[in-house]
Amino acid sequence: MTRQISSVVVMGVAGCGKSSVARAVAERVGGVLIEGDAFHPPENVDKMARGIPLTDEDRAGWLDRLGAELERAASRGERAVLACSALKERYRDRLRAATASLGFVFLDLPQSEALLRVAQREDHFMPASLVESQFAALEPPVTEPLTLTVDGTRTLASIVTDAVAWCTSAQTPLSLMQAA
Repeated sequence: MTRQISSVVVMGVAGCGKSSVARAVAERVGGVLIEGDAFHPPENVDKMARGIPLTDEDRAGWLDRLGAELERAASRGERAVLACSALKERYRDRLRAATASLGFVFLDLPQSEALLRVAQREDHFMPASLVESQFAALEPPVTEPLTLTVDGTRTLASIVTDAVAWCTSAQTPLSLMQAA
């Protein structure tokens, strides 16, 4: 049986391109963008800015707020596109509990590339020193339902084209890891 995706989470470690991909996908599918970083409480932002990784407890309320935003968009008949790290399966399950048929686009990126990208950002609270902790926490969703795995080193345009095609058609788990 195939299912249609109602909303989508663009996920991965810091520096993988979640915000850029989510913004472009939302524009292409006429969806509403939810920028996960905007929902972190000030305590979480301060902790990360000081180079301290978040704990599961730190993330719990944040994930609940994001789940509420997904649910709110669904109740209005909107397709939400959420940019969120969603590093662990239990985090993704918490988001799945908020709305039916939630899809995930996993931007898979080598740690060396993530470090380079995060070090080059000037306007973000997440320092490069936290990239290693993101990879330590990451549980890749490669066997989970309604999940597309994409090589995060591909061009933005090619990632967005594939993500849009995938999330607007009947779905099965898929991996698009070839360079384009």
